[in-house]
Amino acid sequence: MRLLRLESHGNRTAVPDKSSCQHASLQRARPAKASLPFQRRKNLNKTGCAVLVSMLEEMKGWRGCGRSRVPFRMAEVPVSCDCFVSLPPGSRDDHVIFGKNADRPRDEVQEVAHCPGASHPAGATLECTYIQIPQVERTRAVVLSKPAWMWGAEMGANDQGVCIGNEAIWTREPVCPGDALLGMDLVRLGLERGDSAWSALTVITSLLEQHGQGGQCKEDPVAFSYHNTFLLVDRNEAWVLETAGRLWVAQKVTEGVKNISNQLTIGAEVTAEHPELRRAAQAQGWWDGESEFNFSRVFSPENPPARMELAKQRYKGGTELLKQHDGSVTAAVMMSILRDKPSGICMDSGGFCTTGSMVSVLPRDPSLPCIHFFTATPDPSRSIFKPFIFSDFSTPVLRVVSPQFGPDDPVRKQPRFQSKVDRRHDLYKAHQEAVSTMENNPDEGSSVFGILRELESQCLSEISAMLSGEIPGEELGDLFFDTVDTEIKFYQ
Repeated sequence: MRLLRLESHGNRTAVPDKSSCQHASLQRARPAKASLPFQRRKNLNKTGCAVLVSMLEEMKGWRGCGRSRVPFRMAEVPVSCDCFVSLPPGSRDDHVIFGKNADRPRDEVQEVAHCPGASHPAGATLECTYIQIPQVERTRAVVLSKPAWMWGAEMGANDQGVCIGNEAIWTREPVCPGDALLGMDLVRLGLERGDSAWSALTVITSLLEQHGQGGQCKEDPVAFSYHNTFLLVDRNEAWVLETAGRLWVAQKVTEGVKNISNQLTIGAEVTAEHPELRRAAQAQGWWDGESEFNFSRVFSPENPPARMELAKQRYKGGTELLKQHDGSVTAAVMMSILRDKPSGICMDSGGFCTTGSMVSVLPRDPSLPCIHFFTATPDPSRSIFKPFIFSDFSTPVLRVVSPQFGPDDPVRKQPRFQSKVDRRHDLYKAHQEAVSTMENNPDEGSSVFGILRELESQCLSEISAMLSGEIPGEELGDLFFDTVDTEIKFYQ
């Protein structure tokens, strides 16, 4: 790979897909009653999550969650995503905190899939969303929040404590027609193949140079494609990676807070770049070769799409929210930022909304586990974050994995996307019905959603106790299964 680093350093029948992440494992038998998080600890004495689960089990007549029936609407809400990171001293504790909202077409289902680490034979190939590439000898365990129709992911983490999220951007470089790697494919590839944020960045830039980026970015025959910017985070540092076709530039972040949206943010403070970047800019007449090289100024389009201009409002709002909490950022604070409606970060406008959200806690102490929270449902203001911890003995959580359709999937047939299938997983269906009921019973909905939010708060307290050494971490491997199972049974 050519690299220059400037710093040393549904109506169809669903067919199970045996090659997919969680369909390859059989789910352990579970009792019919809702599983209780932390129920295995003898000293629990019905505190924390368990006492709230008991409260939820006693409430039978209400099927909703969420807030008031009248959804917030902004006059002009920018379309796409937001990523955030806080590194000490921006964080309250000695933790790196990552967060992302995935803003996608309103009816798109986002699933959460856990893919175990695996070994692959020499010469093996990998089928991404649209193209095949050579597989590597070993891939890492990952947990992904992903649009159910594609191979790639909007955001996720691996078992080495690396988190990645991407954003759509447009630059002076044209978006090339034809199939290539989606930005979401690159997110997943970076997680499967990288053991640090920098390592994942080199994976992505190498694949970008080899295979390019492009392809249809939504489940629809109407063309929609873009370039990408990425936020890559590990226990020690973060990297902002911005791309223009096969060209790229990166900036290292070692402390404080940082956010990205749908625009170029890297100016003259460049840490690493494609070796042909400046030569290409000069050849196009975008840079004179003598003045200071400012990537954002040189590569931003002269007539940017409206969504890119509107994203400036959301980017500014996210920056202000991070500044308000600078020095005190926790997982709970990051969740509150992702739920913020006035800024547009929690999107609910027209054909787009926040379809999935993620928050991760990456302790600087390598002896402590990383905690990754996912909603697996739309609109974080009407969803709860459920914690996932990598474990060798975790139960597959198939109720947040969408059905598979094999060769009949509209994404695999030519021409693509000529029909629709029902990709809703069990939690999505239960949450969707609950939100509908909540809008018809706003008073009861607000009350019960408060209890769900209290469940989330209690789980955050339990996680904090575990990270401080009060609770053994090995007892929490099935916590994601337990909280998903509890949420579904509560809705029912």
